This record gives sequence, C-alpha cells and structure tokens, in this order.
Amino acid sequence: MPILDFIGKSDVAGHHHRVPVRLLHEEPQYSLPSDNEPTENLLVEGDNLEALRALLPRYGGQVKCIYIDPPYNTGNEGWAYNDNVNAPAIRQWLSKTVGRDDLSRHDKWLCMMLPRLKLLRQFLRPDGAIFISIDDNEVHHLRCLLDEVFGEQNFVAQIEWQKRYTRSNNTDNFTSVVEHILLYGKTDLFKPNLLERSDEANDRYANPDNDPRGVWKAIPFLNQVSPEKRPNLAYEITNPNTGEKINSDKKAWRSEKAVFERLLAEDRIWWGKDGKSKSPNVKRFLSEVKQGITPINFWDYQFAGHTDIANTEIKDIFGDKIFDTPKPSTLLKRILQIASDPDSIILDSFAGSGTTAQAVLELNKADGGRRRFVLVEMEQEIARSITAERVRRVVAGYTDAKGKQVEGTGGGFRFMQLGEALFDENGEITPGVRFGELARYVFFHETGVPLSDSDTAMQANTPLLGIVGGSAVALLYNGILKDKSAQGGNALTRETLAIIKASIHAVSTEFAGSIVVYGTSCRLSDERLRESGIIFKQIPYQLHFG
Repeated sequence: MPILDFIGKSDVAGHHHRVPVRLLHEEPQYSLPSDNEPTENLLVEGDNLEALRALLPRYGGQVKCIYIDPPYNTGNEGWAYNDNVNAPAIRQWLSKTVGRDDLSRHDKWLCMMLPRLKLLRQFLRPDGAIFISIDDNEVHHLRCLLDEVFGEQNFVAQIEWQKRYTRSNNTDNFTSVVEHILLYGKTDLFKPNLLERSDEANDRYANPDNDPRGVWKAIPFLNQVSPEKRPNLAYEITNPNTGEKINSDKKAWRSEKAVFERLLAEDRIWWGKDGKSKSPNVKRFLSEVKQGITPINFWDYQFAGHTDIANTEIKDIFGDKIFDTPKPSTLLKRILQIASDPDSIILDSFAGSGTTAQAVLELNKADGGRRRFVLVEMEQEIARSITAERVRRVVAGYTDAKGKQVEGTGGGFRFMQLGEALFDENGEITPGVRFGELARYVFFHETGVPLSDSDTAMQANTPLLGIVGGSAVALLYNGILKDKSAQGGNALTRETLAIIKASIHAVSTEFAGSIVVYGTSCRLSDERLRESGIIFKQIPYQLHFG
C-alpha cells in the first residue's frame, strides 16, 4: 500500500500516545439537565486532541458512528475557524510538537489530522464507521491518510454531497457544487443500514393480472452472457399461450431449465399483456424484495439538504447568521440513518455549530431512539455561545424566522471542560485525583474496555475494578482501603490481597485466572506473587500512556 509522507510526520506519528491524560470537570452553568433522567449527552470544550484522550477511557470501543467536519485548509483567513490551520491553539501545538518552521499548509494540516484520526479509530466499535466531510483542497491527502490509519480494505465509499443547487457566475473557474464525505469502517463488520423505500420506488410495482400475491415488477429472464459462454443456460422453452418454441440465440436465459419450469408452474413467468411475448419475464413481488434500499454514493440536495438550508436553520434558531459554514441537519440525519442504531453513541470532535447534536435529538424524537452524542469544540466562544446554545434551543423549542413555534426535542446535555492532567510532568499522579478517576484510566489502559459507573469499583469500597477475559484488575489507591495499612491501603500486602480475593469471590466463585494489581508498592515476595497468580504493576511508573 502506498504511504503518504509529509514534513513532520515522524514527529506526530506516535503523538497520540503522548497526549497528556486530563480530567473532565462539568460546568453546570452551561449544562442542560434532562427533565426525565440523567443525560448521557456530552459537550466538551477544549483542544480536541486532549479531549479525545480524556474521553477514551469512558468511550473507547463504544462509538457506532463518528462524523467530523475538520478545517478544509482552503487558505481563507476570514473564517472564524481558520481553515489555513493558523488557529492559535493549533499553531502552538504544531510549534511544540513538530518544532519546525518549514511546513507547508498541507504539512500542517496533515500533522494536525494524523494523531486525531489515530485516537478517533480507538473509539469505534468493531462494526462502527467514520464519516469525514472534506472538499477538493485535501481530499486526496485525506484519502491516503485514512488508508494508512483505518486500512484501505476498510474504505467503504466516497460520497458526493450536492451542497449547492445553482451555479455561481462570480467565478472564472468551475462552480463547486459538491463536497466529499469519506466513509471508512473500523473493520469489515460495518454494514450500512437500508434506507426507507420511497413511494417512487414502490410505484414501479403493479399488478396487471390481479395476482393474489400482490404487486410485482417484471424482471427480464434473459442473461447478459452468450449461450456459448453459459451452455447450461441455453435451452428451448415453449410459450404455453401460443405453443411457440423459443430458443436463446443471442443471450442465455437467466436460470437453468429446472428453475424455469418451477417458475412456470408457480405462475411467475409473465408473457406480456397479450401473452404472446417471445422474451419472457419473471415476476418479482414487492413482498420479496428488501424492505429498504441500499444507499448510493451521490446525495443530491433533495436527499441530504444543502448549504442554504443549513444557513436557514442557524437563522431560525439564533435569529441571525452567526456561523459561516454549518452543515444541514438533514445531511447528518442521513448519515445516522445509514450508520447508527437506535441505541448508539455518536461522536463529533469538530462540533462547530452543533448540527450533529441537533440531528441526534431530532432523529431520537422521530423514531424513539436513545442515541447519545459526544461533542468536542475547541473554541471557547463557539462552544459556549453557539454549540451549547443551539442544543439548548433545540431541546427546549424556539420560534423560527417566520414566527412559527418549533417544538423542542426534549433531552439535555452536560457541558464539560478539560481540567488538570492526571499525571504531572514527572509522571506522578496529580494530587487530588480521586479513586474513580484513576480507576477508569487504569481499567481501560489494562483491558481496552471502558469502566462504567455500574462496575464493581464504582458501587462499593473495593479495589476490584472488574474481570475481563479471565483476568481480574484491581487498584490500590487513594485510601480505597483506608484502615488496612499504614499507607492507606495503597500497598499490596497479605491483608490487601485477601480483600481483593474476597471481592473477586463475591463476583465469581469459580474465578481461576490471573490478578493484575496496580498499587504504590508491593510487600509480597516474587514467589508469593507467582503462587497467587498476581501481576503487580507499580503506579505511576508502570502506567504507560497509550
């Protein structure tokens, strides 16, 4: 497979492993509690690389659909989102990470995208997929980058979205009326959902002979291959209405003779309205076809909306155009219809105006689903004044530009902000980090499986985090066993090991696997560890970031 090279690639190729793990703190004044139940929707303000690293222990391997609309790198410096990758936060990050000043704008863009794509891949379920909007400036580079990160075998489609329905006379060049959406699965397990059949598709079925089995469509019984290539499909048939014998001279028949005779006996061969056709057809009943249609890779504006609709949505919600490049919610709903199930997690790490959240909420309201969104927005002003505010108004309802009341979707979200790092510059755990915060990181680091609030350690004062794949994982930290040792229960001793084993026995009486214990120190001999099937890992030194 060809590999794309660019200046700075070697500096950022493994950078996603070195991103500091930061804690997330809720900002209640920007959150919107749900009336019915605690909300699982999140909006995170902060650099999306650090935000993704912070979210990974909770959502790794759990996301069904990712949609991102990154900067297109057009060189247009007038946009709120600087698409020449000169936004201050990104510029500072490039300077610190790459440390070179000879990067072209394409090098900068690729350096920005590569570690983010590598982190995003870790969020997807095995049957999950990522959709990325892009235009002509970087689509060729992005396709190569995605082949490298996701594997070219997991490329699914390059969708052409008709963003405009009129041409522009204000250009000397071609009018750009489409944008690209690159679609990759995490593995070959991703399969797109069927779309609802349209009335137009169903209208192609009729019932001219009043067949009691319902409406049908005539499918030619001819094949595209010649009789010489498929002699088993070349035979003489007889029209039962006329007695005429018909041979397949130029094209072979569709099926072997035994199949034809069965179809004839089942009254599934159609000889035309007058019954005299020399080229028979097979009846295909609507009840037999897929109860849906496969998506195609060209989405016209009638199917997926256009930029004018996107701008109108913003004006209706805010009363003014306050965001330059929104996507229509119709486009996002089409993506979700194709790539999500009703109980999916949807991730968007370039949230912008919050179209993804609106699409999730509206689709849930329409089909009764429980999809949850996780958004990340880097720009503070956009995150608070646009993204969060748009979601708030969509949830509660609003009056559009024509004075019509738009009913709210209901729901809510938690507004989160990046906090302090889990580890300081010396690799020590930051003072004040709580047991549960470190537990999530340790468990995902060890197993690759997120630790939820319902897991063992979150429900009781026990060092046992959980059992995965025949191994138990335990954490001795921050006084989880306050009175069991001089160090507040942070050391692995005979006493703390006995408590860990008792906790395991309470969960599984037949457990016979290994036990991985994270703690500040170990007072057991190597022989005792081997006898007990214990793997001890010292914190923080053996918590390698990755």
